[in-house]
Amino acid sequence: MPELDAVLFDAGGVLMVPRPDVLGEVLAPFGARLDEATLVRAHFAGVHALDLAGEETGGWAAYRSAYVTHAGVPTGRVRPATQAMDEIFDHWLWSHPMPGARQALAALHERGVPIGVVSNAAGQVEGDLCRVGICQVGDGGEGVPVRCVVDSSVVGVSKPDPGIFAPALAALGLEPSPRVAYVGDTVLYDVRAATAAGLTPLLHDPHGFHERRPTWGRPRTLRSLADLVALLTPPAGRELRCPTTDGGASTWHAPRSGGSARG
Repeated sequence: MPELDAVLFDAGGVLMVPRPDVLGEVLAPFGARLDEATLVRAHFAGVHALDLAGEETGGWAAYRSAYVTHAGVPTGRVRPATQAMDEIFDHWLWSHPMPGARQALAALHERGVPIGVVSNAAGQVEGDLCRVGICQVGDGGEGVPVRCVVDSSVVGVSKPDPGIFAPALAALGLEPSPRVAYVGDTVLYDVRAATAAGLTPLLHDPHGFHERRPTWGRPRTLRSLADLVALLTPPAGRELRCPTTDGGASTWHAPRSGGSARG
């Protein structure tokens, strides 16, 4: 993987996932398991099914079917459970913090790595990220400061169109380049969009669904966002150089023993 100047993140499936409390309540009458870990894992089974379907119109039906199946709904009740899920499944549901997401963003911010968010959404994603304390643009909130939050409904272009990255790159002060990574959870939307934009795609695959059964190409996968932090943490004594908004660069020196350093 090339050295990176900045990292952009999808929101859904990377920083937040569909709310397990709401979906658990909907699916409980059909025999679903209600624990958070099972329902978070069901999301990643769903996006893998979406990618296997290979197209947008039928992909989300495949997502919902895989979700309810991996949530533990018995085979004979999958269809009505999927229909019940379909009735309430919308953008507002994607607001449950992904375990470890805030910590990973904070670690990158502390290392001086420029970060931002690019998401297909309905105008709500910036507010949701701020409300749950994951991140916000600039200082002044409880979350991690980021350079931008690009919402497809606000900018008028959505993935897989690579044009959605233009405002984010402008906020970073960077040109499209493999030195900018984009972390997403789908091949259909995220990997293809990042590849078309000339960025380095990183596929968030915490349960190994894509790793075991790739759907398109072989993008580098991340089992956790902590893996990304490790990739961007240079060995002791080396430097990580990151661009600043004025066109210069800041340098973060990896500590030679213990402790941390801020760029």
